[in-house]
Amino acid sequence: MSAPSRKALLLVNPKARNGSFSLDEVRDVLRAGGIEPFEPPGDADCTAVIKRHAQGCDLVILGGGDGTLNAAAPALVETGLPLGILPLGTANDLARSLGLPVDPVEAARLITSAEARPADLGCVNGHYYFNVASIGFSADLAGDLTAESKKTWGTLGYGIAAVRVLRRMRPFTVYIEHDGQTETVRTIQVSVGNGRHYGGGMTVEETATVDDGKLDFYSLEVAHWWRLLMLLPALRKGTQGKAADVRAFSTTEIVVKTKKPRPVNTDGELSTYTPAHFKVVPKAVRIFSPAPAERPGVAASSPGPTA
Repeated sequence: MSAPSRKALLLVNPKARNGSFSLDEVRDVLRAGGIEPFEPPGDADCTAVIKRHAQGCDLVILGGGDGTLNAAAPALVETGLPLGILPLGTANDLARSLGLPVDPVEAARLITSAEARPADLGCVNGHYYFNVASIGFSADLAGDLTAESKKTWGTLGYGIAAVRVLRRMRPFTVYIEHDGQTETVRTIQVSVGNGRHYGGGMTVEETATVDDGKLDFYSLEVAHWWRLLMLLPALRKGTQGKAADVRAFSTTEIVVKTKKPRPVNTDGELSTYTPAHFKVVPKAVRIFSPAPAERPGVAASSPGPTA
């Protein structure tokens, strides 16, 4: 067998929920596909590790959930290295948006054969994100969810925490600036999506993709918390924008202000506060993934060039 032609920096989050897979099998699959994995010792910050080893590798493979990917985004942008994903998290929203296999071994197999395709990033106050950024309910939910509860209960943990947060949630005032206009609304949540899926089963917008060059905004302007329960089927399908009490639009840049600073949740992590300046960064990273036409439930609306 010929020597591996590519060297991969392989970083696996030891705290990831999916701990039942065989890392040895992943290594074997990568080597059989012409990729030699390199795993630096220690448990350092993945951003620092990627930057340190960027000159000595051809790609980065991250094993973890959306939080792990979120943390690595700045280094991926800076180095330009393509990304392979081993879905090991609770929700794996980016992996689902891209149509990646949920099995880590099969995901490794895809990395060896797929092309590295351009993907956009969202950016809020200088913080990158892949999936969605939210203010209000989802941010409060992220604050309630501990790492231990996510690992122990998985998606059930989201449901338990959601009920707890809903009981104390009250509408708040938001000022939205976009496309030359300013709107003032009362809402329990505003979300600005870059990708398609978020929150372990929710959909930002039914036609959204990670490479469409736009942000998808929605605001839940419901009068009572129980109305959110009625919207759940639409939120799962991404059709909530059709409801009378949901404001939705697509754009490339948004500013969201509140009367007092509120936390902003980016891909499950509280990363900044309002006022929040959102923008899309087109084709910011490259990810080994199926062609858009092969992604389940998504029309091939934006195939984009490959690299």
